[in-house]
Order: sequence, then C-alpha cells, then structure tokens
Amino acid sequence: MHPQAAAFEQTLALHCAPALTGVAPANLVSLSLTEHPSLAGLLTTYDRGLSAVGIRLLPLCRCRRRVLLLVYRPELLEERLAPPAVRRFLERCGYPVEDGLDAMILELRRRVSGGDGFPHEVGLFLGYPLADVLGFLALGGDSCRLCGYWKVYGDVEYAKRCFRRFDRSRETLCRGLRSGRRLLWLLGAVPRKAA
Repeated sequence: MHPQAAAFEQTLALHCAPALTGVAPANLVSLSLTEHPSLAGLLTTYDRGLSAVGIRLLPLCRCRRRVLLLVYRPELLEERLAPPAVRRFLERCGYPVEDGLDAMILELRRRVSGGDGFPHEVGLFLGYPLADVLGFLALGGDSCRLCGYWKVYGDVEYAKRCFRRFDRSRETLCRGLRSGRRLLWLLGAVPRKAA
C-alpha cells in the first residue's frame, strides 16, 4: 500500500472509527494538506469504495493548510436527525429540514465554511444527544457533568456507554490496520481476496 494511503487510513481509523463502524452517525476530522498531499485523490477513491457500505466522505471546508472532513453514514444520520424535537430545533436554527438530509448537510457545509463561527448544532449531526447540544449552547461548555467525546449535560450513563463503544471501535480498527489489513477490507467495502 502507498504510504500516503496508509497514513490516510490511520488518520480515519483514529478519528472516525465510530462513524466508520456504525456506532455513530458521523465524525469530523481535520486533515493537514502537508501530511496528506494527495488528499483530493484519496477522498475520491475512498468515498467511492466506502459508499458501497453506506459511508460517505464530504469535505465541509478547506483552507490553505487543512480540510475539514465529514465522515458519515446517511441512513444512520437520517435516523438520528428524525426525532421531532431534533427536527424542530434544526428548523429553528434555519436548516431546511423538510428538504431532506442532503439539503441539511449542504446547509451545515455552508455554515462551517462561512467563517461566522463554528455551528455548535453540528453536535446533532455527530449523534450527540439534543440535551447535551442545548446544554453546551446555553452554558458555553461550562458546568458539564462529564467531558469525553462531547460535553455531557444530560444522561451521563448513556454518554459513558457511548464513549466506551467509541473507544472499542477505534481500538478494533487501529488493531486491524496494524496487523496489515486495509481499511476498505476491514469495513467490508472490498472482497477479502482483493484487499
């Protein structure tokens, strides 16, 4: 495997394992263009391969040095954004909820790349509970009950279970890559003999 592809796979496994393995609807990762000089080609190749197993890669914004990448599972993300309370909140924030997931992701992309500050409702796209997103917005990150993959203001036990699942997914993918397997093979995106 080409060293740049190997480095890209390691970065994805380390930062996006929950979305890649289906325990979260999405993850964000900031990729250095210095560390990943052939990023455009890698994104095309891996998006094509991973789409076969229901995973998409979408650059949300790009500057001279970095690309912010959304790694997501459309079916799982739609499910997570479907509860009425989540939909109402996103509508109040100005998201085109009635137009479907693609329109909401395009709106998120516009907000992230717009330079008007980071849209904290992104937590809903990443699968964070609404109570925790609302708590963060109200308290600016202060007075949380637990801090892990996100700041928890609601159900601490639920968050702890999620954090453990996220850790296990990362450990499993990284161990698989260390053993010489390819990411696409580990995720079932290519037949075992082709990897």
